[in-house]
Amino acid sequence: MPAQRLQKVWRNLRVNVYHLLSMRHSGQRREPFPELLRVEGVRDLIRSVLFSTASISLVFFLSGCGGGNSSSIGPGGGTSVLNNYHLSGANNPVRDPSIIRQGATYYLFSTDAGGGISGHLPIRCSTDKVNWQLCGAVFSQIPAWVQANEPGITDLWAPDISSFNGRYHLYYAGSIFGTNRSVIGLATNTTLDPSDPAYQWVDQGLVLSSSSSDDFNAIDPSVLVDTDGSLWMTYGSYWTGIKQQQIDSSTGKLMLPHQTIYSLATRPGIQFNPIEGTSLVHKDKYYYLFASFDDCCNPDPYRDTYRIMVGRSTSPHGPFTDMNGTPMMQGGGTQLIGGNGSTWNALGGETIFLDPQKGDLITFHALHLPDGAAYVFVNGLTWANGWPQIQP
Repeated sequence: MPAQRLQKVWRNLRVNVYHLLSMRHSGQRREPFPELLRVEGVRDLIRSVLFSTASISLVFFLSGCGGGNSSSIGPGGGTSVLNNYHLSGANNPVRDPSIIRQGATYYLFSTDAGGGISGHLPIRCSTDKVNWQLCGAVFSQIPAWVQANEPGITDLWAPDISSFNGRYHLYYAGSIFGTNRSVIGLATNTTLDPSDPAYQWVDQGLVLSSSSSDDFNAIDPSVLVDTDGSLWMTYGSYWTGIKQQQIDSSTGKLMLPHQTIYSLATRPGIQFNPIEGTSLVHKDKYYYLFASFDDCCNPDPYRDTYRIMVGRSTSPHGPFTDMNGTPMMQGGGTQLIGGNGSTWNALGGETIFLDPQKGDLITFHALHLPDGAAYVFVNGLTWANGWPQIQP
């Protein structure tokens, strides 16, 4: 099997395994082997493995983690954070969380992950950041335009919540598993309080899309509302890495159809370029780009290598560098936190919320061991010597 074909099949297989695992942890029953046989190219891959020693060696090679040089922030690599998990209530299943505060209540949005939750893009709320309850969902069904654009989309992913121009803006993604046939959409609301008579999510439609002819993947949107009022949407997953474009504050859509597209981070030389799930914030004199590196979705959660990395720049467009000075466009990144291999693994899908009144926060998901269920973390974020540190 040609190398490019094998790479595409392997990506399809990995992402569909993630889909099956999500269904397993949400209580949906599905026999995995027949499903995997329907993934594009898997039958050919199995045939190649059975009859080619070389293919067997290559498959084992591809199953390894990303690697690359990186430094770590703080002693213990986040051990105190993982040893002091304290959230309760509706704290799982949660993937790719995004958080914001309105008044005394925190609202947390996340990827469709089952768990008996009706609707799409579930919402959780809390007044203490510890005890969480379900507070509905953004959509009762997937917007028609999403499925018209890509009929195979069955779930919505990786929402990002922000506030500007008098409204709350929720960016979200939809995609065909294992491909870059993807869309980013936008929904708006004047309030996040479901008891408010004005509460209503209004879908604003397409913001950005990608297809198999593109070299990027239009998922994992994250919007920076900068101190000068400018808006920048960062996005991307695998392919050629993390991209950025400007947003028009009056519409929430792209500023210009042919505007500059900035490249912020990539991992040259690492198989499949495993980088995604970014969050960009402006704190004091630096812009900080947080990203999820490596494997989120291994069938065995003990082998998941997802971890949260960070770099900084004096410009929202980069170049972002890690603590060692390595540019993130050259694979750089300082590890903020990763799994411990015993109780929690695969930490990622992070979002940073800067809150001058109540304190800065980071939210992310992690897989609990040994069962692999996805739980949400919400932790304080402090800044020492110009770099972020997660608080227990």
